[in-house]
Amino acid sequence: MPGKITHMLTMEEVRTRFDEWRQNRRGKARIPDELWSAAMELAGREGVNRTAAELHLDGGKLKRRMLATTAVPPKSAPPSFIELIAPESLALAECNLELECRHGKLRIELKGATVAYVAGLSRALLDQTS
Repeated sequence: MPGKITHMLTMEEVRTRFDEWRQNRRGKARIPDELWSAAMELAGREGVNRTAAELHLDGGKLKRRMLATTAVPPKSAPPSFIELIAPESLALAECNLELECRHGKLRIELKGATVAYVAGLSRALLDQTS
């Protein structure tokens, strides 16, 4: 939302939340995700070591959680076919055209063909195989 003001958590606010959780938790309950999120937000501004020390957390675990949330998603697969469109008058001295479909591969060697001709031939051949 444009103009929306978000409240940045302070070290004292997050420390108070952790202290309250520690006083009220049962047994060896895991730290809730909301508290980890607040600690990671704080560590992003204040540093991992300082935040871990202030909140009595394992600095290594805090850093690993931060790295896990900022991991780069895997790249998507590159396109299997890219259409290139060039001016009609551009002639290629020599061109090797390779097409592959579920039925097999086709290799065509062309000399003196225009780019538009190669593109049209590719489309026609692909239409016939699909």
